[in-house]
Amino acid sequence: MRTAAVMLVAWGLFASVSAGSQSILDASLGESGEKTSDISTNALRVLLEEGAAVILDARPPKEFAVSHIPGALNVAPQPGRPAHLYVSDVAEVGRLLNGAKNRPIILYCNGPYCGKSKRLAAELVDGGYTNVRRYQLGAPGWRTLAGSAMQTELNALGYVRGDPTAVWIDAREPTKAAATRLPRTKNIPASGLKPGKDQGVVKEAKDDGRLPMEDHNTRIVVFGANGKEARAVADAIAREAFHNVSFVDAPSEEVFRALR
Repeated sequence: MRTAAVMLVAWGLFASVSAGSQSILDASLGESGEKTSDISTNALRVLLEEGAAVILDARPPKEFAVSHIPGALNVAPQPGRPAHLYVSDVAEVGRLLNGAKNRPIILYCNGPYCGKSKRLAAELVDGGYTNVRRYQLGAPGWRTLAGSAMQTELNALGYVRGDPTAVWIDAREPTKAAATRLPRTKNIPASGLKPGKDQGVVKEAKDDGRLPMEDHNTRIVVFGANGKEARAVADAIAREAFHNVSFVDAPSEEVFRALR
């Protein structure tokens, strides 16, 4: 349902920009009456590549650990809030930034119908932070538009392993993957990737059942010899229209220890 909602928002964005030359990747919601402005998917991508802003995931720590935009950070919640009014602790943000209230901050949460980043933005502005913006399409929008996988933290792997429908992908070379294999794991080696859609080992994995072609919303978790290898395979899978792909930015040995 969440992906469907974001696709409706994305379609609305498309309709609003299709008459001009602006790409949907350069569009933002432009919600009125807010204390902060919002940014587009492409703008967020540039900021991540350049390290030009602090990207804050405004969701609870466990949800962040399960799946977040790569490069994003997270802080503890404000105490005493009910779950439906969850907001990150501004004091924790201050400690994270060493009190630098002029640093560029980008907030996101679970998309345009989630209020967590909006509440945090308001509290940061009221607290004297001067350079706060939001990526209002949030985690679902990033999955839909960015062509990039999410990231899963080591401390969330036990929880994710409890999902019996999840597909685990080992990005290592076949000989290494066969020597230390996790149950329910399929091998898609990074060395077999080729540029473009329906190419190389990803095309083969779509045809031979290693990838869940009948349910593109299936949770897919990729690990490898290192985070770079895992991310390369995860991003390639995400660009094949799989909507729930993440990678673990850690060596496979640490993945195995986390799952024991």
